[in-house]
Amino acid sequence: MKIAVLFGGSSSERDVSVASGVQVAKALQEAGHEVVAFDTARGALSTDEQQRLLISGVAPVPPVQENLPTSATSAEFVTGKELREVDVVFLALHGGAGEDGTIQAFFDLSGIPYTGSGHLGSANAMDKDIAKRLFRTSGVPTPDWLMAPVDPEKVTSQLKYPAVVKPNKQGSTIGLSVVSDPCELAAAIDFARRYDDEVMVEQYIEGREFTVGILQDRALAVGEIIPNNAAIFDYQSKYQAGGAKEIFPADLTREEITTLQLYALNAHRALKLRDYSRVDFRRDEQGNFWCLEVNTLPGMTVTSLLPQSAQAVGISFSKLCDRICRLALERSG
Repeated sequence: MKIAVLFGGSSSERDVSVASGVQVAKALQEAGHEVVAFDTARGALSTDEQQRLLISGVAPVPPVQENLPTSATSAEFVTGKELREVDVVFLALHGGAGEDGTIQAFFDLSGIPYTGSGHLGSANAMDKDIAKRLFRTSGVPTPDWLMAPVDPEKVTSQLKYPAVVKPNKQGSTIGLSVVSDPCELAAAIDFARRYDDEVMVEQYIEGREFTVGILQDRALAVGEIIPNNAAIFDYQSKYQAGGAKEIFPADLTREEITTLQLYALNAHRALKLRDYSRVDFRRDEQGNFWCLEVNTLPGMTVTSLLPQSAQAVGISFSKLCDRICRLALERSG
């Protein structure tokens, strides 16, 4: 196959997307495919440029918004000649227009096959408020929440403290805070608003954190995430060496694993997703599982959570990338 791997973008998750994109490109090349790597802010990259990005890694903090490049993810770029000459586009974008359904809609209109969920499912998952409503209608437990503006006393009575404050349409825990006191709420909301015009205040679930990969309507291995230096799986814990222990398969009973996998599949289906995703959970001290969110374009480095979930059931990183491309081709054929 001739495959274009699209990554970079201009969202706050640009660095993570670059890390995913260059590793996906490398894996697909090693699997025998002809691959063109596209940074949406720079266009097609040379082999030397790909190699430099491959070893650059992810910085300890997300890039400052003002320093992000202007993305070329526009109708002209998406429907241009270069992308029309490939068999499929592998989307390794994270956040922003790359994950919220915008670029998916462009590809749908132009008839270009692409990996992952369509524009509606992508939009559903990116909007945490909508996603949680759909979880509830499908019987998937999710923590209670309120949308800002919200009175601190309402948070006290309905959610209690500590509470999680986060941008409604953002990933990688960027802009997220855990507030323990009503007097911290306004500042946390202002901080989250730097990254989105909508802010969610959510019930904080004390307990263990788990994740489940989904591939081709099948739940993969359940993994447990144990941050080493933080109470939550934050940006540094996710992307810096030694930030967290990631255990696949998780140390759970067969019944607990079955429950999590069923919840993950139901969440994936409730949002009208396809091909693959990653579903994140917390388990409270009483043993109840709570769905936090679904990632439609999860991290795709060798050590990212979805590839680890796949590896635990015998699917290597290169095979995972290859299968994701073939699913897109089968759908378009």
